[in-house]
This record gives sequence, structure tokens and C-alpha cells, in this order.
Amino acid sequence: MAKNSLFPIIVLFTVIGILALIGFVVYSIVQDISNKTKANMEKKNIKFSKDGMKVSMKEVNDEDYKDQTQSVLVNVWNHSSFPGYKSKLWNNGATPEDKKVKKR
Repeated sequence: MAKNSLFPIIVLFTVIGILALIGFVVYSIVQDISNKTKANMEKKNIKFSKDGMKVSMKEVNDEDYKDQTQSVLVNVWNHSSFPGYKSKLWNNGATPEDKKVKKR
């Protein structure tokens, strides 16, 4: 009789163990996929929180930001012209002979 009452308990624990193992494997796979997806989305500056999805700006270092800004300003300065501007401090490439010719 003892063998008859132990057999269902052994089968029950075996089935519960198998289900627990399957559940653990599924849980670990879901967590791995979730972590990879989260890392991939954070590369694209999208974050998920309790409040919902948040899209943020890409982080740029202060020095890189200043370099980019200065580069744009230098390019604008180099490619611009001021046709009506005459400097009182320098002659804008005109030689003294050119000034004499213009005065006549």
C-alpha cells in the first residue's frame, strides 16, 4: 500500500518540476529578448518607462557641440561676401595704385 500512495506524489512532483523547468526556460528567453530589444531601442534614443514611450535627443558632448557650431560659423563666414562693405582699417586687397586710378 505504501507503494501505491507514493507513486501519484512522485508523478505530481515530476510534472510540477517539468512545468517549472519549461516556465524558467520561457522566462529566461523572454527576459533576454526584452533586454536586447531595450538596448536596440536605446541606441535609437527611444526609452520605455511606466509613463509610456519617451523619445529623447542623442547625447552630444559639450565640446563636440561647440566644434560643430564653430565649424558652421566658419563655413558661413568663408562663403559669404559683403559687397557694400568698405573697411576703414584695411584696404581689402587694393593697392595704393588702384586707389589713385579710382580717384581720377
